[in-house]
Amino acid sequence: HYPLRRQRQMCIRDSMNGAESLVRTLLKGNVNVCFSNPGTSEMHFVGALDANHDMRSILCLFEGGATGAADGYYRMKRSPASTLLHLGPGLANGLANLHNAKKANSGIVNIVGEHAIDHIKLNAPLTSDIEGIARPVSHWVKTSISSRDVAKDGAEAIAVSMKGPGQIATLILPGDTAWNEGGSVVNVNTLPTLNNVSTQKIELAAKKLKEAKKPMILIGGSALEENNFLNIAKVAEKIGCPIMTDWFNARIDKGQGRINAVRIPYVVDKAVSVLKEFDTILIIGARKPVAFFAYPNKPGILTQEDTKFIELAELSDDITNVINSLTDIIGANEIVPSTISKPLLPEIPKGQINTTTLGMVLGALIPENAIIVDESVTTGREFFAQTAGSRPHTWLNNCGGSIGFGLPLATGVAVACPDQKVIALEGDGSAMYTVQSLWTMARENLDIIVLIFANQSYKILQGELTNVGVLNPGKAALEMLSLTNPSLNWVSLSKGMGVDAVRVENIENLVSSFKYALNQKGPYLIEIMI
Repeated sequence: HYPLRRQRQMCIRDSMNGAESLVRTLLKGNVNVCFSNPGTSEMHFVGALDANHDMRSILCLFEGGATGAADGYYRMKRSPASTLLHLGPGLANGLANLHNAKKANSGIVNIVGEHAIDHIKLNAPLTSDIEGIARPVSHWVKTSISSRDVAKDGAEAIAVSMKGPGQIATLILPGDTAWNEGGSVVNVNTLPTLNNVSTQKIELAAKKLKEAKKPMILIGGSALEENNFLNIAKVAEKIGCPIMTDWFNARIDKGQGRINAVRIPYVVDKAVSVLKEFDTILIIGARKPVAFFAYPNKPGILTQEDTKFIELAELSDDITNVINSLTDIIGANEIVPSTISKPLLPEIPKGQINTTTLGMVLGALIPENAIIVDESVTTGREFFAQTAGSRPHTWLNNCGGSIGFGLPLATGVAVACPDQKVIALEGDGSAMYTVQSLWTMARENLDIIVLIFANQSYKILQGELTNVGVLNPGKAALEMLSLTNPSLNWVSLSKGMGVDAVRVENIENLVSSFKYALNQKGPYLIEIMI
């Protein structure tokens, strides 16, 4: 009877419901990680995950943890993960980090459960306009209407997510399209699609760059990857002009032996002062410089009115080809840029913890190939420059400005790069938005060091009060920005979620704890009292 039983098992397996056809299509499209927070509507998808062990399903205790992790995964892997979210409210919980991911141009495939189609009209408590919620943070939104089309819709979502430089696709899966019989698995082209820039456009840009009196090159996106950055630095050296980047970038390869990245200052007055001398700015994968916020009597546009822009390549263009062609046209291939960072490890200080000594410790101890997730906010404004000569590493910023991205992003980064040490630089206020990510780090045994900068306040907002003209804030205003009464205890919070932790109050203890964490495998949290 064995052959007959085996035949029956094969028939059962070949007959897939919509959810299983979708999971198998995701796997065909190289989407093999799912950051999940499911509910009742997604149980058939959960069952499909269980039946397809090649899909790594990672539980996140908050949807913002799932969407932020998917962002981090794409930034390092350059291929999308999926999320699994529960109806409109679940998607809404993940919106802030989807906003950040969209600003970082990360590719993500969101799977959002929905009521069965006939049930939607009953207006049950969880019924909502899921498409309306999804659109502001998605490049593509679709509701699967037929279980036979789910796999095809999933393949389309993957293709959209891979459209350069990376896009967010949200597929809404009604319950009956998940449980009814599905169609065939669909093959997906997993190569990213990028636009070509004409040789004529590159030649014209080179001509204008040479003719400018005070030019500058502004780069972002994939132009900041190591080889591209090196080649554009050769061009800058040949022309005799500086290169700059935005203050916030999705990913920069930096450290000794790599090009030293100089960022446009965050503070408006400083940015205006730095940019006013340039009459021409060549843009590759970046945007025209603007202020992060509006302030009374300060400009929103950071450049001068007569500044000329040469917009050579957008993020959706083949930036590597553009830079290589520009290097050839300028005749800069043989140049060795003077902006390559030399090895410079700061001396490890002693005594008091402050923003300067913290940066020195990081600069000295960052290990080779580490990935730094920076949500240090005010505490870490100088860290980037202080680590210019550190061992080669990669630096990730928050491009969307919505806080609570650091812990989830570090989670996704560690899943994407299990052999590299991940260091999350976290403000205590920001970390509280998505503290649940610590639990996921513990469950997955992710190799992450979390440094919590415990100034026990929303320090950045204290400065912003002054910037908008509130010069003498009273008790009510200051209490809105304070994290005391009661004070947070990050050691207790972390250990309660399964991540070992320690509190340090001087540099000697910080260095000892940091070195210990660097030699361990798995998550570890250091609460740094400032």
